[in-house]
Amino acid sequence: MIRSPVRGDMNEKGEIVAEEPTNARKSFGDIAPQLAEITDKVLFGSVWADATLSPRDRSLVTITSLISLYRVNELGFHLARALENGVTREEIIAAMTHLAFYAGWPPAMTALQVARKVFDEAGR
Repeated sequence: MIRSPVRGDMNEKGEIVAEEPTNARKSFGDIAPQLAEITDKVLFGSVWADATLSPRDRSLVTITSLISLYRVNELGFHLARALENGVTREEIIAAMTHLAFYAGWPPAMTALQVARKVFDEAGR
């Protein structure tokens, strides 16, 4: 089963009608409702639901991309999601160590601090 962060029933157009506000709607739906809707439908409704990559593999790709691009604002959310999707703490740290040599030392060191907080909050 593919886990999608958007849960709910399908309407007559085949679109997911969320039972509760999604992360996109909570984060920026008040200021950019169309962007929140597109995020729910395309990113989480189609891209993340594509069975070609498992949620675990998709999480690993996502966190390595965020680290490499130095996108720390989104990193905490996606590290927590990676843990939920079966990526281990050890795998995350190994990926960060690997990235230190390909993406740069500063992005990896910053990512480690974000990971420490996420691991603490997750009790891992």
